[in-house]
Amino acid sequence: MSKLMRYVLGIVLPPVGVFLTYGVGVQLLVSVGLTLLGWLPGSIHAVWAISKFNDDAGQTGTV
Repeated sequence: MSKLMRYVLGIVLPPVGVFLTYGVGVQLLVSVGLTLLGWLPGSIHAVWAISKFNDDAGQTGTV
């Protein structure tokens, strides 16, 4: 799935965007909780989590 589509879903339906990026896990639970508190906190978290995943995927991890 394209990065742009994940961002769009992260804004419109935050838990769906996070689920497609991370699967079932802690990030998804946080996203669902924040979305229940309000759409804006859920969207902010989703965009941040998706961008963090893309940054982490680009690193090789060697020290």
